[in-house]
Amino acid sequence: MEKEEIKSDIKKIAREAEVKMTGLLLKWKEHRDGNASPDMEEIERKSRVITDKANEIFTRRGKKVFEEIKSAYFKKTDGEDKKD
Repeated sequence: MEKEEIKSDIKKIAREAEVKMTGLLLKWKEHRDGNASPDMEEIERKSRVITDKANEIFTRRGKKVFEEIKSAYFKKTDGEDKKD
């Protein structure tokens, strides 16, 4: 297996774990609220939608945080007095 293939497989495993955990939380919430548990297809569909949205938010915010850190670093570097 190549490095990229292994990386892809690990991402798939992590993704499925996220979806499964989200499904368990949805089932728990329905039970806690006293509602009948939806069928497994409905839980699977909702889990994938929620997981996709969460990953999109994490990606966007992660990029924003990185850009802010980079910006602060370069402002500090550019603003320092050079002593020659």
